[in-house]
Amino acid sequence: MRSAVTALTLATATMAQAENRIDVVRPDAPALAAYGAFKVGVTTLTFVNEDQIDLVNTPAEGDVPIYDRPLTVEVWYPAASDTTSGSSFEVILRDGESTATLTGQAARDAQPRTTGTFPLVIVSHGYPGNRFLMSPLAENLASKGYVVASIDHRDSTYDDQTAFGSTLVNRPWDQRFVLDQMTDLDSDLGAIIEDDNAAIIGYSMGGYGALIYAGAGVTEASTQYSWGAPQGLLDRNRMGSQSHRELEDDRVKAFVAFGPWGNNTGFWDADGLAGVDKPLMLIAGSVDSVSVYEAMRGIFEGTLNTTRHLLTFQNANHNAGAPMPAPVESYALPAVNGWFPFEHYADPVWDNTRMNNISQHFITAYLDLHLKGDAAKADYLDLVPSGAEAVWSLDDAGQPTETHTYWEGFREQSAVGLRFETRQAGE
Repeated sequence: MRSAVTALTLATATMAQAENRIDVVRPDAPALAAYGAFKVGVTTLTFVNEDQIDLVNTPAEGDVPIYDRPLTVEVWYPAASDTTSGSSFEVILRDGESTATLTGQAARDAQPRTTGTFPLVIVSHGYPGNRFLMSPLAENLASKGYVVASIDHRDSTYDDQTAFGSTLVNRPWDQRFVLDQMTDLDSDLGAIIEDDNAAIIGYSMGGYGALIYAGAGVTEASTQYSWGAPQGLLDRNRMGSQSHRELEDDRVKAFVAFGPWGNNTGFWDADGLAGVDKPLMLIAGSVDSVSVYEAMRGIFEGTLNTTRHLLTFQNANHNAGAPMPAPVESYALPAVNGWFPFEHYADPVWDNTRMNNISQHFITAYLDLHLKGDAAKADYLDLVPSGAEAVWSLDDAGQPTETHTYWEGFREQSAVGLRFETRQAGE
C-alpha cells in the first residue's frame, strides 16, 4: 500500500509541475498556508500615471523629459460563491521571449463577491520580474479575503528591462499610484475594496520600494551614484525631502519585504531606517548573494521605531520565499553567459513550493493580525527564534506540555532550517 500511495503522490507532483500549478500546498506545509474559504477571481487592469519623469530617456545633462507611464496590474480577489474555479494564463519568462502557461484556482474575470469588503494588498516584483512572479502568494491571499494587485513595473519587466535609474526612482511611487487607483475604482471590484486598509509586499527591488514607501528615505550620497538615476533625480526619495514626506500614507498598515535590495550598496543610513514606523516583516535567505544577508539583517536591526520580524531560510539565496516555482518551460532554456533562466526562480537548496508555503503561512498570520485585527494570529508570530531548537512535547492526549515550544502551526521537525526573530519598537 505504501508504494502505491508513494507512486500516486509522485504522479500528482509531476502533473502539478507539468501544469505549472501555482496553488500547490504540500502535505508538510504549515497550517496557514492552506487556501481559504473564498472562491477567487482574477482580472487584468491598466492604469496610466500621467506627466511622469521619463528616466529612461533623461540625459546626463539638459532638459528632463515627461511622459505618461502605463502600468499593467493583475488583480486576484474574492469572487462570487458560485464561481467555477480554475483558469490558465500565458506569461513571459526570464529570457524576455519565451512563454509558459500557469494554472491556478482563480477564474478569469469572475464576478466579485457582492457582500463584504476586503483589505487591499499591493505586490511588487524585482528587477527584472513581472506581475506573475509572486502569483502563488497573490492567489492564496485572495482566497483568504484579500484583494491583491500585482504590478508590472514599466522598465523593469522581463521584456522591457532598461535603465536601472527608472526602478530606483519610480518603484515606491508605482506602488502608491496603484494603491490610489485601486481604491478609486468605480466598479463591482472597487466596491469590495477597503480604501483605508492596505499592505505593501515587495521582492528585491520591490522590497526596496516598499521600505522607501514605509518611511526609509534614501541617503543623499545614493542620489549621486554614477550608475543610479541621472541628474540627481533620486532626490525624490531622499530622507528628509518634501517629496519623500508626501509618501506617508495612513492607509497602509503593514509592509513585507522579501530579499530587499539597497542596504548592501548604501541606500540607507541609521536616520533612514529609523523612519519606518509601520509593522515590517523581512524574509531573507542566509546566503543571499544579491541583497546580502548581513545588509538585510542591518535593516532588521536599524528599523528601531517599529515592531519587525525577520524570517530566515537557512542556506537559501536571493530567491527565498518569493518567486513561483520555476515553470517547466524554463528547464529547456539555454544558458546565457553561463547563467540559466531557470535559476531566476529556483534555489539550489530549498524547494520553491516549500518556501512559498512557509511564506504564505507567515504572511497570512501577519496580515490577518494587522489588517483584520485577528489577535489570535499573534501566536503564529511569537516563536522561539531557532526552528531547530524548538521543542516538540505533547502528552498522551496529544496536548502540549509545559516544555513544548514548537512553532505554532508547524508539524514536528518541519521548522528545521528556519529562523524567525521579532523585535519591538525601541529594541
